[in-house]
Amino acid sequence: MNENAGNPAKAATGATKGKADRRKEMTMDAVIQIRELKKIYDLGRTQVVALGGIHLDVAKNEYLAIMGPSGSGKSTLMNILGCLDTPTEGKYFLAGEPVDEMEDDELARIRNREIGFIFQSFNLLPRTTILRNVELPLVYSGLSRRERMERARVALESVGLQDRLDHQSNELSGGQRQRVAIARALVNQPSILLADEPTGNLDSHTGEEILGLFDELHRQGHTLLVVTHEDDVAARARRCIRLRDGRIESDEATAAAVHSAP
Repeated sequence: MNENAGNPAKAATGATKGKADRRKEMTMDAVIQIRELKKIYDLGRTQVVALGGIHLDVAKNEYLAIMGPSGSGKSTLMNILGCLDTPTEGKYFLAGEPVDEMEDDELARIRNREIGFIFQSFNLLPRTTILRNVELPLVYSGLSRRERMERARVALESVGLQDRLDHQSNELSGGQRQRVAIARALVNQPSILLADEPTGNLDSHTGEEILGLFDELHRQGHTLLVVTHEDDVAARARRCIRLRDGRIESDEATAAAVHSAP
């Protein structure tokens, strides 16, 4: 019998303590901690194991690349890391929060607050100023419109677009639009930046400029996770994990990490 059943206050205290105890499982400097993470799709009589028991720690200010062939589980892992999907089994802590236990509304809250997304296709509103595009994630933040616009302006300045604030996104080049997308990802001051094939729609010169911006964001203390199939993009990270058949095949420091070591 549950000894707290007749005492709601005690039960609530017990639930809070339980959550606090689970948070102690996290490594102190880990912004992401995953244990035995599984994602299994039930297709009638068939089960497809997309992730087969992932263990992963990502420390604050890490620059991590995630690679793998088609069908490796790379996209599934990215969706779970981004709180766009939930695991079938296992534990996932993001900034101390037990993501695997959350309902949809809680997932939306932590997704908006803790994760900045950078997409291959930019996902900008075309006939809207870039200032407004960057301000949009702040609409439900409780900030005044003046505060939202100021934070959006500062984010755009940080990516070198201070002279384009009133331009519509469809008036910009591909590289400039990706910079807008990065500013939008930064505006909520998230725990992690999650980039999905961020140079996939860019030419090599413009892609190099975006990777240079990622280098600068890392130097400023941001935590970056970049999902890519391109070796040269992964080489800019400081650590690279490779997935195969739903499991981590390798987890290694990159040459960039070796060259940047003191």
